[in-house]
Amino acid sequence: MLNIRTFLQLLKESFRDLLPIVLVIMFFQLAIIQSIPEHWLSTAIGLAIVGVGLAVFLLGLEVGIFPVGEGLASEFAHKGSTFWMLIFGFMIGFGTTIAEPALIVIADKAASISDGRIDATILRTVVAFSVGFAIILGVWRIIKGHPIHYYIISGYILVVAATAFAPQEIVGLAYDLGGVTTSTVTVPLVAALGIGLSSTIKGRNPVLDGFGLIAFASLTPMIFVQLYGIVVYEFVDPTQTLLPPVIESIEKVEMQFDPLTLLKGLLGVVSDVIPILGVILFFQYVILKKKIENIKQVIIGFTLVIIGLDAFIVGLEMGLFSVGETMAFELTQYDNNIIIYAFGFLIGFSTTMAEPSLTAIARKAKEISDGRINDFVLRIFVALGVAIGIALGAYRIVVGGEIVYYIMAGYLFVIVLTFLAPKYIVPIAYDSGGVTTSTVTVPLVAAIGLGLATNIPNRDPLIDGFGLIAFASLFPMITVMLYGLITERMGVKGEHEKEELHMNELRHALEDVHNMKLSTINVEGTDKSHSYDMAFSAVHVIVPKEKTQEALLAAREAGARGVTIMEAHGMGLTQMDNFYNRLHTNATDSNLMFITKTKNVDKIIESVMTKLDITGQGHGLTFSYPVSHIKGLRLTMDDL
Repeated sequence: MLNIRTFLQLLKESFRDLLPIVLVIMFFQLAIIQSIPEHWLSTAIGLAIVGVGLAVFLLGLEVGIFPVGEGLASEFAHKGSTFWMLIFGFMIGFGTTIAEPALIVIADKAASISDGRIDATILRTVVAFSVGFAIILGVWRIIKGHPIHYYIISGYILVVAATAFAPQEIVGLAYDLGGVTTSTVTVPLVAALGIGLSSTIKGRNPVLDGFGLIAFASLTPMIFVQLYGIVVYEFVDPTQTLLPPVIESIEKVEMQFDPLTLLKGLLGVVSDVIPILGVILFFQYVILKKKIENIKQVIIGFTLVIIGLDAFIVGLEMGLFSVGETMAFELTQYDNNIIIYAFGFLIGFSTTMAEPSLTAIARKAKEISDGRINDFVLRIFVALGVAIGIALGAYRIVVGGEIVYYIMAGYLFVIVLTFLAPKYIVPIAYDSGGVTTSTVTVPLVAAIGLGLATNIPNRDPLIDGFGLIAFASLFPMITVMLYGLITERMGVKGEHEKEELHMNELRHALEDVHNMKLSTINVEGTDKSHSYDMAFSAVHVIVPKEKTQEALLAAREAGARGVTIMEAHGMGLTQMDNFYNRLHTNATDSNLMFITKTKNVDKIIESVMTKLDITGQGHGLTFSYPVSHIKGLRLTMDDL
């Protein structure tokens, strides 16, 4: 809904997302570096523009793009046309990625430091195509019901195989672009598509099948970009070298506020958003043949997206990117590298905890996992993964070393944990690696990596500067699977499981209370009675009258404490043929009934059988059965 209250809420959330970054930077700037940045006013204005631009951008998404996109996803899920579902998935993946603001910034930076080999527009197209392909693959997996880890492990193998042939200048960038693609625009639509499909298709589980599309969208760009790198570094000659030092790049940013530059930027954003609009209009009017409801509101939404995206990119260049480069430069001037790692850790943790995409995915995970997953704890584990990843990535840049060895070791951990972790947590873990790299986090993290690689001797910004985002995407998968293992070991249950367990416990408790009330025992020698929770049985011993005393002695020795003696008259098998003459015969036998604790039954029967030789030459019969609703039974205190 388009109203001022919604915009103010989004504005509040945008600045809330920026606040942790600002606090961490201020702490290190004032407490560690102990200086005020030279261009602090330009940086502050840039951060403010980022906050406002992001709020306008998100408002446009909610008003114009998300309602139409989610409606299309729902329509195709119910329509059941596999072909058009796959085409729709590809176009959504391609259209949202090509307009991803973080991708635009990273592609421009890569082009500026690649000696002219990398073209920013072509790079973005390659990445967008790879995400479209990933969505096709993910939708196909949901339709067929295949386990996700087969696809992911195969993807890891392809990534490593491509790395073996790719030039080292492209590897770090390719790994980073796997995290950049899943951000503010892509994640909500892709997640809604996956969960919607798995909820609609019979036999699919939203927890096991609904998640995973984001993981595919993070994996395929690594492969496609490395293949693109092989082509450009084999067949494209360097034409120019653009490697501005940190201060020069900041000064360049300050000079960008001329009307012509802003107009070109705005036109560029318009060309980026047009593919999304084209996809939506094509499928809405041509395929589904339905009119878009509230068309005026949708147009306003797209206009807000364009304005917000343009402001966001300008603010990034003024604020976050310059802050990241400057902080990296200043931190490298200290001999203590621990400060660099601590800065990376805190930036990673604070930005991830405030990440709106992660919050949305965590809530959805809690909802469809029946509460087995705690959304806040999940966010903490994801944030820890990002923090560890960025700190380790900074360590790699400082000490040197090829990124592929770190990434391969991480993949091995992920593969091992995939087979150890509970099945419900695996797709969520895969997706968590994608949602951590947000529109706010990516530029700052990338700037830190490039700044470190620029200012540390013997480091190449293109080879060593990229890769931090890849670490930030990899380690959350490990920490989230560890979270799953911990919760399983602790025996954490879902809400329905807890409710069922509680009902069973309550049922047993009521039965126990019921049974206790049914057995009321009087204490011998007192006027007290107690509700007694113990199983009782009745033991009957039927013997000739002359054997009555002997049977009583045998039963008492075995623990019997009371008896009811009844007269009986028995007839053998032959006498049953003509029982009419014997109906009025005097009683010849005694029926001894002992009410006793069930645990005493065996001893009593064995004692009577042995002493009276019932199974041998003697005569008689003994049997038992459980009894309940005991009232009036008297036992001594010793028995109790």
